[in-house]
Amino acid sequence: MRVRPETVAMNTFVDNRYEAKAGASNDYGQRAHSDLIVTRGAGFRKEKNKKKRGSYRGGEITMDSHSFKFS
Repeated sequence: MRVRPETVAMNTFVDNRYEAKAGASNDYGQRAHSDLIVTRGAGFRKEKNKKKRGSYRGGEITMDSHSFKFS
């Protein structure tokens, strides 16, 4: 089902920056973000794929949902 734009507060989606979850000071996502944020242009795809191939040494993997809930 598609979400109608007039039913969503647009200021929710204005800021699309990465934000680490509370309590995760040195997690995998934060380290990958710090490496990829400085990468621009054609090299981004290569660096992204290198991160995907790397072994996960981050914190606990949870099944929590971090998505937006629409009525």
